[in-house]
Amino acid sequence: MSALSFAAIYFIVWWLCFFAVLPWGVRTQHDEGEVVPGTEAGAPVAPKLLVKAIWTSVIAAVVVGGFYFAVMEGWLTVDNLSLLGKPEF
Repeated sequence: MSALSFAAIYFIVWWLCFFAVLPWGVRTQHDEGEVVPGTEAGAPVAPKLLVKAIWTSVIAAVVVGGFYFAVMEGWLTVDNLSLLGKPEF
């Protein structure tokens, strides 16, 4: 696989991990008891997006690294991905 393919896989995995990491440690205005007038009570007080982006990058790198290792070792091939077996033509 080319480097561009792995970059595309990393990009997709990064966004999936980011959406999974977003709710970690969120404290809402309602939880804190201080709702700013004109805002939603469920809005986060401090979303900490930079910390979450760093965690996302680390997790995505581990996942894509595992994928890269599996592909390079030959454990993951197109033939292995088929759940129904090889098609017969």
